[in-house]
Amino acid sequence: MCDDDARLGRRALFVSGAAAALTVGSVTFARGADDMQHTETRTVRGTLPPGSPDFVYVPVEVPGDVREIRVSYTYDRPAVPAGTPGNALDIGLFDEHGTALGGEGFRGWSGGARTEFFVRADDATPGYLPGPVNEGTWHIALGPYTVAPQGLAYELTITLSYGERGAVAEPVYPPERARGRGRDWYRGDCHLHSWYSDGRRTPAEIAGLARAAGLDFINSSEHNTHSAHAHWAEAAGDDLLVLLGEEVTTRNGHVLALGTDPGTFVDWRYRARDHRFGRFARRIRKAGGLVVPAHPHATCIGCNWKFGFGEADAVEVWNGPYTPDDEVALADWDGMLVASVREGRDWIPAMGNSDAHRDPDPVGSPQTVVLADELSREAILAGIRAGRSYVAESRRVSLSFTAAGGRGRHAGIGERLRVDRDTPVTVRLEVTGAPRCHVRFVTDQGVLFTSEPLPVTGAGTVEWRTTPAYAAYVRAEVRHEAVLAPLPGALAAFTNPVFLGRD
Repeated sequence: MCDDDARLGRRALFVSGAAAALTVGSVTFARGADDMQHTETRTVRGTLPPGSPDFVYVPVEVPGDVREIRVSYTYDRPAVPAGTPGNALDIGLFDEHGTALGGEGFRGWSGGARTEFFVRADDATPGYLPGPVNEGTWHIALGPYTVAPQGLAYELTITLSYGERGAVAEPVYPPERARGRGRDWYRGDCHLHSWYSDGRRTPAEIAGLARAAGLDFINSSEHNTHSAHAHWAEAAGDDLLVLLGEEVTTRNGHVLALGTDPGTFVDWRYRARDHRFGRFARRIRKAGGLVVPAHPHATCIGCNWKFGFGEADAVEVWNGPYTPDDEVALADWDGMLVASVREGRDWIPAMGNSDAHRDPDPVGSPQTVVLADELSREAILAGIRAGRSYVAESRRVSLSFTAAGGRGRHAGIGERLRVDRDTPVTVRLEVTGAPRCHVRFVTDQGVLFTSEPLPVTGAGTVEWRTTPAYAAYVRAEVRHEAVLAPLPGALAAFTNPVFLGRD
């Protein structure tokens, strides 16, 4: 056993070019060459003070003939004063290719969801990538998410097992097209977590819940790992399209890499001040995906979005049960719409997802309903990117939203009705599945129309007349009755806008 009690202050600080990182002393192994079934274990102890770097790397010198590397860890959780964050320590692994930003050596990340993991050629703990344990310097990555005033004392136990390696399996990925219904509205949930990060459901269980929720497509979005990509093929089918991605979970906010190529990894080890996000946004788009900031006004530590929206292809305005931070995100998005028409620049569509992790989190609440030419990765992403979508709390709610005027011209969600400034325009919303809900029409001038409650059947049609001179865009909100006046009720659904007028 090797016991390393050296304190952080004795070890050199290594600045990686992104967030500051620390590399501590190496852990070495020297097995007996005559015993191919031999195992060796080392224990490493240390203490991280408040203000520690975002990442601490523990080098592990791995010799030849290693079949498996296994790591477990513990850390102390002392009592802290009310309002003061306690200790929380994440963990991951990089192989002999190193820890450079970009993730060439990435082998897995479990954050704080697990206390131990293993990697070998033919298998790995969920969140980690199977593959050979090659000779060289590996690194255990520690992420002190929060550190108590007393510091964070940790203990790592590293075990190497020697012997014959298993065969590396060729990954099988889900198909990029499902049967579909031709050009139609397709329902999806693009923010879901399985046991391949901090969720508790298997891909098969999530797929079953998605089908029960009436979904046509879902997106794999594990925290800081793409390890689930090769485990979705059996859950997909002609009736369910499975897109692949990642929830890139930085210390300055989370972003969905939505619908990327299979096997795409997107690094997360940077902050807004490091000016690295643009590089990884381009990485997502180069891999065919969309850049979607998630829950931008969430109140959890590190969740609030601080990178700006210049790289965003869409923004997740509604995340899980509708809460005050979703209301703030909706208002912030509406402000971005106002700025886009005022400044004559591109607008950013909105979407909603469940962020479901475990029971009783419902899959598909909310869900984004996308107009697409077919049920394929390319068509769904094109619909989301164009804003041809609305968000509904469940499969029960359906909307049809159009604007018409000027010799029979009409436009739908995400489109532009190209008519002159003073041309009368009729905006029409057809709703089903929203009993006693109110309809609001929101424009760049604010809320200009609110309907009476819909009937208890939940179905109704609401119309409003305007002109492009009065409203540069119109979007619809369907809201439940308010619990406290004059606050608006929680959303049942909302649409992306229809734009009015010539460019």
